[in-house]
Amino acid sequence: MSSHARRLHPYWIIVGILLFSTNLRAPFTSVSPLLDLVRDAFSMGASEAGLLMTLPLLIFCVISPFSAGLAREYGLERTLFIALIVMAVGILVRSLGPSWGLFLGTSLLGAGIAVGNTLLPSLLKRDFPDQLTKLTVVYSITMGVASAVGSALVVPLAQAFSWQISLGAFLTLPVLSALAWLPQLRRHSRPAAGTATAPHGGVIWRSSLAWQVSLFFGVNSFVYYAVATWLPSILLTQGYSPDQAGSLHAVMQFATILPGFVIVPLVKTARDQRGLAAGLALSGLLSLAGLLFAPALAVLWVALFGFGIGGAFVLALAFIGLRTATSHQTATLSGMTQSVGYLMSATGPVLLGALHDAAGSWQAVLTVCMIFCVVLAALGLGAGRSIHVSSK
Repeated sequence: MSSHARRLHPYWIIVGILLFSTNLRAPFTSVSPLLDLVRDAFSMGASEAGLLMTLPLLIFCVISPFSAGLAREYGLERTLFIALIVMAVGILVRSLGPSWGLFLGTSLLGAGIAVGNTLLPSLLKRDFPDQLTKLTVVYSITMGVASAVGSALVVPLAQAFSWQISLGAFLTLPVLSALAWLPQLRRHSRPAAGTATAPHGGVIWRSSLAWQVSLFFGVNSFVYYAVATWLPSILLTQGYSPDQAGSLHAVMQFATILPGFVIVPLVKTARDQRGLAAGLALSGLLSLAGLLFAPALAVLWVALFGFGIGGAFVLALAFIGLRTATSHQTATLSGMTQSVGYLMSATGPVLLGALHDAAGSWQAVLTVCMIFCVVLAALGLGAGRSIHVSSK
């Protein structure tokens, strides 16, 4: 552990990191099981409701590259604490009731999550360099478990009280995290070298390999966020109850946790990752075909989707380091990948919501996502080659 962390017991820092990680997905993705309630409350079409899920992703794209600059100016610990406060305000405003509050609060929530997504790995890299991989897996698992539990609980809470109270319950996450984070405010340190910064032009933007990596991340995120947004609505039209749809959404979230245990060892031992990338993408294709043609087995298909597309996301992040030769290239490719990827993923819920409105059914949406899984497999064959951007 670095000297920066010696003033606090390392276990206290780890507790703070794990509590922080519960905020990075659950308050956002757990809205999906309630989308039909929200749509009815405000008479929204599917495309408008899709915009609600797209807003955080657009904010990720804008804010993430500049988070490191905020940390250099105000300190890593204070910037992360402010991010928690912004998330808390966003959750509160989102739950007040008016439609403007719904969209404004969601935007604030996305801004706080964007800062946390970018800077939390930097904190791990700085304070626990010898345990980086292990703690990254642990905090990713914590993030996934919180998201799955949230998806399972939001519908029962909404039925017992209201959708506003159900979404407002997530306020406990940033509040508890901020309380655990208070002792770190005495510190004022800079982000670790290599933290993603604002992307710039250059050689890496002209590299076909860099684009294959970025588009692999982007197409994967497009499919994941589109399906994660609309899965409960799809299941409702297939005869599942709101409780069952919420539980199946939670199963999908739980399944995204599993690939981390399998993929990391495979990446270390395999000659390249082409077969792994294509296999994960085709798992996503199979799961979507199953939802379309055999919806009675939805529990199997949503688990397979979570594993395949969740695994492709883990692999996409690994590609950033595997396909670069220097830390500077890694930081540059990370900024490029996040910007391109989150911009693409932000279009998924809106475009496919509009497609549903135009087609009048979810079959067309599932078919488009299946086509994107084929594209993802093709990109994986390029991004998975054992070469570096520097050699292109």
